[in-house]
Amino acid sequence: MAGKRIEVKTSRTAEWTCMCRAISSLEKSPFYKSDDRLATALLPYFLMLLIRVPFAGRLMLRIFAAKGIYEYVIARTKYIDTAFGQALSEQFNQILLFGAGFDTRALRFQQEARQTRIFELDAPATQQAKIRQYRKRRLSIPTNLVFIAIDFDREFLADKLDTAAFHKDRRSLFILEGLLMYLEPESVHQTFQTIEQYAGAGSRVVFDYIQASVLRHEDALYGQSKAVQSVRKAGEGWRFGIEPSEIDRFVTAYGFEVSDHRCAQQLEALYFQDTDGRRVGRINETHCIISAFKPQA
Repeated sequence: MAGKRIEVKTSRTAEWTCMCRAISSLEKSPFYKSDDRLATALLPYFLMLLIRVPFAGRLMLRIFAAKGIYEYVIARTKYIDTAFGQALSEQFNQILLFGAGFDTRALRFQQEARQTRIFELDAPATQQAKIRQYRKRRLSIPTNLVFIAIDFDREFLADKLDTAAFHKDRRSLFILEGLLMYLEPESVHQTFQTIEQYAGAGSRVVFDYIQASVLRHEDALYGQSKAVQSVRKAGEGWRFGIEPSEIDRFVTAYGFEVSDHRCAQQLEALYFQDTDGRRVGRINETHCIISAFKPQA
């Protein structure tokens, strides 16, 4: 397997996601505005200043982003924020964020999360870049936040979790946001096997994935062509996809049951539809997102 950019440099797609969240936090429209108010603090100073110029952020997105990717990042952020907050309100013991990138939920939900241990797993270069930004901006790292550096394609997840004192069989939330599509299929399998082994009854998993047709280059989905080109240009091409019709089979193979499954149109209905039923934003169709739970014994 050829070396990947993220082995030595900060993930470009993680940086891009952070910028989308930062721009979204400054939006006026309730459809486009999200709550990641800390995302701007993780950007370089020049970008932080630039996106505060009226229309500058949207113009950058129009030039560089694939159609509907900004809307997808907004929808995914809101969707997972809801899952994160729900797990905290139900007093889940642990939350584990795979490929955390520049995720700020451990800080944004700090008060609600005082009794929950939060683990962030990511490639070392990206994780260290995030920690440096926290320190540079004098953002305090919560004592219940544990950082775990890992290469998912080359290191054993179980070993990392054991070393970090992640407890088996406790009710936990596993979040895999913007990760699976960048992994080799065998790494995806091993990751979900480990989740199955470590998740207690009542645990939940939330993840997004790209549709398998994207990897077949069928180019039948809104925004697909430029999205594929963008991740390839960033040195982080997509390697794994799932057929939406196969998602139940995929999840049940690892001991979970689907509770919610949304592709672009369903996400638009949830986040980009006004009271008259009109669509106010169109989401890139390459991605879908799912929630699943581990049944009680």
